[in-house]
Amino acid sequence: MTDIVDELKWRGLLALSTDEDALRKAFADGPVTFYCGFDPTAPSLHLGNLVQILTMRRIQQAGNRPLGLVGGATGLIGDPKPNSERTLNEPDIVAQWVERLRAQIQPLLDFEGPNAAVMVNNLDWTQGLSAIEFLRDMGKHFRVNKMIAKEAVSRRLNSDAGISYTEFSYQILQGMDFLELYRRYGCTLQTGGSDQWGNLTSGTDLIHRVDPEAVVHALGTPLITKADGTKFGKTESGTIWLDPEMTTPYAFYQFWLNADDRDVSKFLRIFSFKSHEEIEELEKLTEERPQARAAQRALAEELTTLVHGTGQTAAVVAASRALFGQGELGDLDAATLGAALSEVPHIQVAELGPVVDLFAEVGLVASKSAARRTVKEGGAYVNNVKVAAEDAVPGKEDLLHGRWLVLRRGKKNLAAVELR
Repeated sequence: MTDIVDELKWRGLLALSTDEDALRKAFADGPVTFYCGFDPTAPSLHLGNLVQILTMRRIQQAGNRPLGLVGGATGLIGDPKPNSERTLNEPDIVAQWVERLRAQIQPLLDFEGPNAAVMVNNLDWTQGLSAIEFLRDMGKHFRVNKMIAKEAVSRRLNSDAGISYTEFSYQILQGMDFLELYRRYGCTLQTGGSDQWGNLTSGTDLIHRVDPEAVVHALGTPLITKADGTKFGKTESGTIWLDPEMTTPYAFYQFWLNADDRDVSKFLRIFSFKSHEEIEELEKLTEERPQARAAQRALAEELTTLVHGTGQTAAVVAASRALFGQGELGDLDAATLGAALSEVPHIQVAELGPVVDLFAEVGLVASKSAARRTVKEGGAYVNNVKVAAEDAVPGKEDLLHGRWLVLRRGKKNLAAVELR
């Protein structure tokens, strides 16, 4: 990679820059020490955060040094939300979340070699700071007229909720982070989402006020949108988290596998580490043979491996295939099968009744008579075995791991029954 700016632009990852030509020169003269911050406002990072982590990974692979900041201090305050005040979490909860987020970021960066990543916590340089020191040393460099012009702040000022001084001060804390990392590590670039642009530039402005000769930069990635108008990183069941306890690896894999053909090219460029040629070939396959979903499968396997490891990826691929009759359901371990079945329509029953009753009750068909027609036409399956008789009743010996039945109508319509 000869020019990381061109690479980021090709991948659609460069929305805003304080000075693109100066940034390009800084990378050329490199290495550049840069940082991105993540606030522990939840016990896990999500797909929006993954955009930033993988952007850091790309810039590091181009020969630069990343600082991964998890905000033990800013997480106690919270970045202003668009419409309301954040609920402030207890310090011990925030401290726990700091460690959880660090553990999610660390495997995705390289901590060895000349450009080894460093993890930092802004609580280290703020917890001993008094209110008087904060106001005298930092507050004097910020102009209120500029602070209220920041998009996140102005939006809240014009809302019924207004904004507290606590959240109003957030941009000062983030500006302090950049200044402190500039002083400690020679950090000259901050990256983040374009929706954070006001906070990003508060850091560059602060450094220029403290050191007018400093050359520092900010880089903003675009807000990712989906062709169908729904929010990226969300499904009907909620946010896609990186924590496997909050979003199972199977659900994570399925999110990418179900990507709209209109979105998959964008997602490949933003998230995949495949070469330009490999991505363009997958884009061509999507255009010529969309039903094969080659790009979605490649993306799902790569991202699940990156976040959850090769073992989990192999398990969810096997589960995905087995559920649709392309593998042995009995070979799946209970955890993987349970996670997979939680993503399809499912019911719990106290006892097993006739197959036609179960098909109707779980919603695979509209009625018992429709279920009988499905059986008669050869389109009803239990655990991938075709149901031959309309009066068939599964027994406990048919239960997978003593708990589940997998019902399928035709090739693609799945549901599950769990025996309580």
